[in-house]
Amino acid sequence: MLKPPLPDDETTRLETLHSLKILDTLPEERFDRITRLARQMFHVPIALVSLIDKERQWFKSNFGLTASETSRDVSFCGHTILDHRPLVINDAFADPRFANNPLVLSDPNIRFYAGVPLIYSNRLKLGTLCIIDDKPRSFSDEETQQLVQLAKMAEQELCTSFTNTIDELTHLSNRAGFNCLVEKALNFCHFGRYPFSLVYVHTTKVKNISVQTEHDYALTQFASLLRNMFRSSDLLARVGPESFVIFMVGTTERVSLTAIKRFKNAITNYNKDCTREYDLSFDFGLACGTYHSNFTVDKLIDEAYNKMCIKQTNTH
Repeated sequence: MLKPPLPDDETTRLETLHSLKILDTLPEERFDRITRLARQMFHVPIALVSLIDKERQWFKSNFGLTASETSRDVSFCGHTILDHRPLVINDAFADPRFANNPLVLSDPNIRFYAGVPLIYSNRLKLGTLCIIDDKPRSFSDEETQQLVQLAKMAEQELCTSFTNTIDELTHLSNRAGFNCLVEKALNFCHFGRYPFSLVYVHTTKVKNISVQTEHDYALTQFASLLRNMFRSSDLLARVGPESFVIFMVGTTERVSLTAIKRFKNAITNYNKDCTREYDLSFDFGLACGTYHSNFTVDKLIDEAYNKMCIKQTNTH
């Protein structure tokens, strides 16, 4: 087993990592949505955002492993941060650096690994976004570029503070956080040639609730239903006092409308069971694109919003 050497900028790298105060913090949706998306896109059992400390790799986001950290000496990610390029191991048994690694010979039985260094301030490699499988597999250049695009989303989150990107009431992304994530997600769709959809959702009765605590409760319940009924890989945000958006990778118009219908049914069931004096309801607009569509995040939101306004005008 070959232990990963130390990067040339190790001291500065560790000082920067600790100054961010992100090690040993609780899971955050802004990172978890990226690893969920990676698992879905590449059909792997494990996806991680791993930060490399002095003697350990610690998982800020962890889907598929029971451990929250492992020794840096046995980590694949410790090798990944030695270069700016992705590290792809198609079959760990066939690679002399990893063939005798305990993570290969026992749980989690790593055979395939692909990791992209997470680069802070354009030079310091603080960790990785990686995917893992217990079966050997090939990984094309196109798939590698798709993983790179997801890693850029994670890099953005490392560079942006929690309070600047998360809505305090609902704990969804706010407009700034959503813009950063979707900008990267659009690049991901371009490289992967995936269709995409954005839904603009406006709650139609919440603003009429006069008691502030009830108003806020209704919004948090609406946000919770959004989170539960859309896919875990979808990007959700609160972009206005009573307005939300959902960005979906790999969805056509038909699939998106099916998801909205499912959400409508969930709202109906909630209203039936709710003992409060108000019902939840919403209007929506849908904008769809393909990998060659020339959309910015703002234009995509504007198109969905305008379509919602047209529908509202036609129904009144």
